[in-house]
Amino acid sequence: MRHEIAPRNQDDSVRSERECCTAVHSLTESELASDVQVLSALGNDTRYEALRLIADTEGDVCVCELEPALGVSQSAISQALSRLYAAGLVSRRKEGRWRYYAATPRATTLLNTLDETRGDADE
Repeated sequence: MRHEIAPRNQDDSVRSERECCTAVHSLTESELASDVQVLSALGNDTRYEALRLIADTEGDVCVCELEPALGVSQSAISQALSRLYAAGLVSRRKEGRWRYYAATPRATTLLNTLDETRGDADE
């Protein structure tokens, strides 16, 4: 997949045809799709807050522990966690009838990056 960018002004049109519109990224289609899935998973209040709670908790977290903190139904939390799991942002393990979730290293890195860059947009 190749993405092209058209010239921005008159000076850009002076470049040869070959130099024009050569902007490309280095991601494969699979990597691009994975990144979009991750960003999409983070683009919902419940999912984002659930991930924050899981990442900030020592050890694994059960759905029942998130329900009071998030103020939504257990079903909504389960759906949110399923989406976060599919995006690779949480790991899960089953113990009896309960599932426990933990933030993945990728999730932790993304959350740390958001924390570090939060003020940058205001400057």
